[in-house]
Order: sequence, then C-alpha cells, then structure tokens
Amino acid sequence: MSNNLVINKKNIEPGSHEIVRLNVARLPSGTVINLRIHVYRSKNPGPVVLVQGGVHGDEINGVEIVRRTIEQGMFKNLKRGSVIAIPLLNIYGFINFSRDASEGKDVNRSFPGNMSGSLASRVAGTLTKKILPLIDFGLDFHTGGSARYNYPQIRYTKGDKKAEELAKAFGAPYLIEKPNIPKTLRKVAMGMNKPILVFEGGESLRFDGVSIEHGLAGIQRVLFSEGMIENDIAPLTEPIHFEKTSWIRADRSGLFRWFQQSGAKVSVGEPLGVLNDPYGETAIRIFAKKDGYIIGHNNTPVVSQGDALFHIGYETE
Repeated sequence: MSNNLVINKKNIEPGSHEIVRLNVARLPSGTVINLRIHVYRSKNPGPVVLVQGGVHGDEINGVEIVRRTIEQGMFKNLKRGSVIAIPLLNIYGFINFSRDASEGKDVNRSFPGNMSGSLASRVAGTLTKKILPLIDFGLDFHTGGSARYNYPQIRYTKGDKKAEELAKAFGAPYLIEKPNIPKTLRKVAMGMNKPILVFEGGESLRFDGVSIEHGLAGIQRVLFSEGMIENDIAPLTEPIHFEKTSWIRADRSGLFRWFQQSGAKVSVGEPLGVLNDPYGETAIRIFAKKDGYIIGHNNTPVVSQGDALFHIGYETE
C-alpha cells in the first residue's frame, strides 16, 4: 500500500499523530455529528490497521477499550505501519443509551451504507467510503446486547486464512469461526479483501474489567505479530477454538436464574439454570444438551418463551 494516507483531504504525514473529524450528519436540533478519528503513523511503511469501538452505541466496553489505547499511548511509537483509531462510531446511539441510530436502524446491518441515506446508512457509508479503502485489516470491538453477557472472544470469518492468523495472534480466551452476515461491516470489508476481527466481551451499558483487559492485550498482541510495536503479552491461557455454536432457548416464559455462567465448561445433562413462574408453582430446569463451553448468557431475570438463555461453543475436533 502507498505510504500516502489521506482522510477528508488531509494528508497525514509519516511519523505523525493527527486527529481528523469526518462530518456524518446534522440532527434536527442542528447538532452536527462528526466522527473523531485518531491517526498514528510510523515513519516506516507497513500495514494500516483500523481499531474501532461503538458501532452499537450502548456497547460501552468497546468504546472504553479504544479510548484506553489512546490514553495509554499504545500507538505513539509504532515501528512500522499506521493505526486508525475510532473510539466511537455510533455517536447518536451512545448519547441515547441505544444500540441503534436515530431511526431505529442497526448501523451494523446498514453496510455499505449511503452518504445521503438515513443516519445509520450515513455512518456506515462514511466508514465504507472514507476509511475502509485505506486499511489492510481491522479490529472491531463489541459487547453482548440486550443484557446478554459475552465471555471475551474473538470472531473471524470462516475460510479467511489471514483473519484466522490474526485471530490466533489476538489470543482471546475463545476463538470463534463465524460466517459473515449480510450488510455487516465484516461482510462488506471481506468483499474489499480487508479482514475484520470482531471482539465480543461483557454486556451493554456496563463496564466489564476482564473484557476490557482482554481487548487491550489482544490489540497489543496483534500489533506485535505484525511487527508494529516492541512489546508482546503472553495469553494467560491457551485460546479454545470453536467452529460451531448454538443457543439454548427458553421453553416457556418466566423468571430466569442461571447456575452456570459464561466461561464455564459444561457437560451434557448438566443443569445450567431454572425457569420459575412468578407464583411459586412451577420450576423448569435447563440442561446442557452437549459437552461444550458457555460463551454467552442472558442476565435478564424475566424472559419470554423462545428467548436465548445460553450460547454454547463446541471445541474443534
């Protein structure tokens, strides 16, 4: 890739750190929404990496992970290459404690977007048009949504060898091979031959220190593996690789209590939780259907029939 890096007609010189603001839209109040983008460049050519949080406005752990990389100066002395860091993509969702943009649309189901469309489409379009052509690969930070807790995990596109290599370098506790979903950032970027890894950790609207630390360490490992920084961090445990996952869902509505939570290894037939009616008359136990690991669980105390309760990952044989 050329050593020129131009964003919004601004040329970011090798060896510099610049903050670029990209206009996305104007709200009915007249408030202007600008993306604030940190660009860090080494004097030496190398890969251009996108590090991003806040695609979903209520997924605060991802915002905090990218914010801390900037605060801690993780990218200030790159040996080679460049980092484009966007702590917060969905600004409207963030200030309204919402996953979605103003019109109720999910930004991560709006790619490649449209610069003259709805707010979600404009956000997606700005990233697709202005940033994705510049990068070699990206790290996209998320959490569980709707009171669902995700154990720290890195997801990569099935069949993408470079993405798998980067995911292994990231070194999260769980490594999950996932097919692409239409209209997502990962799907659109793959069509541009730009691997995107998706980190999941914690739940929406709640800080989770363990997930934040795993996210920060993963960024450092990936940059080290690409020869971009000096220091590496060894994973605390060997990552567990899953090719298949499935949800255990509620057979009936009621009050949900879990006995086992995300991160636990479970065996077939093991009790995982219970569903009670609110009157003290019935109790339905929830059992593991196969041997596996809980990669995510529902923290909502009141659930409806069919709601997802436990997300189970199965080890690669």
